[in-house]
Amino acid sequence: MPRIGVRTGARILIDVGDGSGFPSAAHLASYAGLAPATRSSGSSIRGEQPSRRGNKQFKRAFFLSAFATLSDLGSRAYSGRKLAQGKHHTQPLLCLARRRADVLFAMLRGGTCYDPQPAPTG
Repeated sequence: MPRIGVRTGARILIDVGDGSGFPSAAHLASYAGLAPATRSSGSSIRGEQPSRRGNKQFKRAFFLSAFATLSDLGSRAYSGRKLAQGKHHTQPLLCLARRRADVLFAMLRGGTCYDPQPAPTG
């Protein structure tokens, strides 16, 4: 994947391996702490918030790679769409990190290399 350095890539490979330990992309995101967590107590539900669980170093690796991709036009457009939806300024970065985790899972599942898709125009 582009914008992943040597150390960040090594961290991801150490934690994920060949990806066989994760049945779905959601499981990988949950392991990394990138999946939303519902905060509730009794009958009170306070909504979805970023999880504080997960592998902290793995989550940090995804955040670093997501932050590095903000110079890419497609990632910047995705971040802009999330900001337009009313997200707080840190939430688009979290969404981008989750998206990169999903792409990594698809690459591991299919045994393929990264293939950039052109951004849709329109």
